[in-house]
Amino acid sequence: MIAEPPNALRHEDLIRIDAHASGKEDAILQAGQLLVAAGCVAPGYEQSMIRREAVANTYLGSGVAIPHGLGEDKGLVRRDGIVVLQVREGVEWNPGQRAHLVVGIAAGSDSHIAILRRLTRLIQDEARLETLLVADDPAAIAAALHQDSAAGEARPAAEDLVERVEWTVDYPAGLHARPASAWGEAAKAGATPLRVRHGEDVADPRSLVSLLQLGLKAGDRVSISAGTRPALDQFMRTVTSLTAREKADAARAAEKAKAPVRGWKPIGNPVMIAGAAASPGLAIGPVHVLAAAELDVPDQPVDLVTGGALLNDALLRTRAQMKALIDDTTRRLGAADAAIFAAQAGLLDDTDLITLTCQLMVEGHGVAWSWHQAIDRMAGQLSALGNPVLAARAADLHDVGRRVLAQIDPGLSVGTLADLPEEPCVLVAADLSPSDTATLDISRVAGIATALGGPTSHSAILARTLGLPSVVAGGADLLSLAAGAMAIVDGDSGRVWLNPSAEDIASARDWIEDIAARRAAEEAERSNPAQTIDGRGVAIGANVNRPDQVPFGLSQGGEGVGLMRTEFLFLERGDSPSEEEQFAIYRDMIEALGDRPLIVRALDIGGDKQLPHLDLPKEENPFLGVRGARLLLRRPDLLDPQLRALYRAAKIGGDLSIMFPMITSASELTALRERCDRIRAELDAPPVPVGIMIEVPAAAVQAHTLAAHADFFSIGTNDLTQYALAIDRQNPELASEADSLHPAVLRLIAMTVEGARRHDRWVGVCGGIAGDPFGAALLTGLGVSELSMTPRDIPAVKARIRASRLDDLQSLAARALDATSAAEVRALDGEGA
Repeated sequence: MIAEPPNALRHEDLIRIDAHASGKEDAILQAGQLLVAAGCVAPGYEQSMIRREAVANTYLGSGVAIPHGLGEDKGLVRRDGIVVLQVREGVEWNPGQRAHLVVGIAAGSDSHIAILRRLTRLIQDEARLETLLVADDPAAIAAALHQDSAAGEARPAAEDLVERVEWTVDYPAGLHARPASAWGEAAKAGATPLRVRHGEDVADPRSLVSLLQLGLKAGDRVSISAGTRPALDQFMRTVTSLTAREKADAARAAEKAKAPVRGWKPIGNPVMIAGAAASPGLAIGPVHVLAAAELDVPDQPVDLVTGGALLNDALLRTRAQMKALIDDTTRRLGAADAAIFAAQAGLLDDTDLITLTCQLMVEGHGVAWSWHQAIDRMAGQLSALGNPVLAARAADLHDVGRRVLAQIDPGLSVGTLADLPEEPCVLVAADLSPSDTATLDISRVAGIATALGGPTSHSAILARTLGLPSVVAGGADLLSLAAGAMAIVDGDSGRVWLNPSAEDIASARDWIEDIAARRAAEEAERSNPAQTIDGRGVAIGANVNRPDQVPFGLSQGGEGVGLMRTEFLFLERGDSPSEEEQFAIYRDMIEALGDRPLIVRALDIGGDKQLPHLDLPKEENPFLGVRGARLLLRRPDLLDPQLRALYRAAKIGGDLSIMFPMITSASELTALRERCDRIRAELDAPPVPVGIMIEVPAAAVQAHTLAAHADFFSIGTNDLTQYALAIDRQNPELASEADSLHPAVLRLIAMTVEGARRHDRWVGVCGGIAGDPFGAALLTGLGVSELSMTPRDIPAVKARIRASRLDDLQSLAARALDATSAAEVRALDGEGA
């Protein structure tokens, strides 16, 4: 036991050479039985060690695991001690983690701190550790557990392993986090040691931080070596297989950057990040990156067992959080973009990072302080390399570090929307949820730029509602921007300009003033009806979600509410609103509108709008799953209270209509109408118009059938585009192709209008193109009679319709239907309509 000198250890009892274990639990049981036999613990402690493993990972790194009991079972410890199983063939501890030295620990006090300090240092001495994994003399292992490394020990010479190859880095962006994480996974998959050398610097490819610290750039020559040729060949297959993807990603980024700039252009040559346009306008301000605030982490030491449990539990919860984020991003955006977060998740298993944290903890520091210091030191090393790509990866370290800190101590959670600066800023984030966007303080946010997201996401729609210029899908480089740096967000061209010159800022301000003057002219006429020169009128509604938004919608020229998205009543809280709460909100909406129409869309949950508190089943593709009307028919606990609240509100008075989302068949609509009739009769409420959203091609194709059962149609062009073109509407890589002016989408709209005419039903559009003046002109030409949009878009749309003749718009629509692409349709803008 560690309190005794090495020569007093009973090696045959405490260190088992060439042990064999059928699995992790068997190894833990053997270690626990050795501790019992040595008199260190009472029987039952081995079961406590197994229970500990179920809630915390005791894999320390580099083939070393340190199983120990739960803190609550310290009463079973009779005296401090350790035992060692040398498992030469290894035992899988966790996926990708194989333990060869299993060090069982019994500790009732802090006397085991010294052994943990030595273990954390030992796993950094790869050569010595390798000798211990095959040592036949237990005294060698005992000595390693008792001897500290000599102070000032010289750094070993950079040497290759037996089998080696020379390789020139051909990744255009160098070895950044995504390929490095793939290297790490490949290295962890095998049991043979691997080494990457660049000059005198050496890295273990199992460590992401170690790899990134090499600072490898395109064109650098490295030596990659392994203990065996098959292991080296297997690893090199991973290394070289990434080249094509890295080059393709670089080419896409370059192509995106070269795309012609529409609208404002800088005078100078500021750094530019290309994304996708999401909400029009130009915004200037200092960058505020969510979760970028500096942290003052208190140093609150605890005993090492408690601290280790806190850290392991936090890592476990963060891994689960990251897995959910990776799964969601893979589903929405694809594996390539999810790799951003997969690389971050890989840092949670980084042996260098965890080792440094453990070293600080065993020196007597608190777990949160130790983790924070380890993150800062590692990130500082990456930033100091002078490579902008790796400096950006330091942001990944800080990001994942803060996730873990928030799990260790929820009080350390930072970077919320509550800490926005007083001066209007450019808000930068990985992504924003609809509820985050909906609650932004627009007096403190000038514009938005996100790494992920899509131009037709609900966050983008809300940004347009708020009048905030917005760029989405800007990529991970956005997240590495320095807080406070000046930026210009161009929501028309989908670009973010960094550190613009004084001349650029002045030019951008002039542009903003010109736009404001044009809008002022349009707004001066906003109260006038949207009526073509030859007398064709189009009803104009506002898309609003809350009663307090109604006055602004009306002030912009809205003639009613064409879409109230009731899901935001659910998204903005942690539970479902009661019938009484919904009734009060619907009455407030009706009263705010007076005798103007209100169209309320029933709860539209699913797809990219998920509510954890509803306990919805996990679906591989929720956009094609139980969402919209399908969910409402399966969940009367959601549908019935909403219908009761709506009919109670209608009974008091007002011009209310109900609209159901995601209808795909007449049977769904008739079932929902039957539910409406039953509840209306129970409440003795008046009948109200019941309409449906046309959001899937099936509904557009059979519009003539559905019109027999619906009082009106409202086309959701965002979802209709997604389903018609088979493009995830939030996929940034395909953002420019998910265009609602694609001729195929326009033909589906024309079919809907024709089907509605057979039963004398009116058709509205409440999707994104309704708020685009050119799109609104096309829709009018196609026969749409109502348009609903974000309030800020109303004046420009009205002005465009008033400046047009119906026959010109119909001719424009006919040419658009005959076009071959969305680009060809957009090229028609300005040709006589």
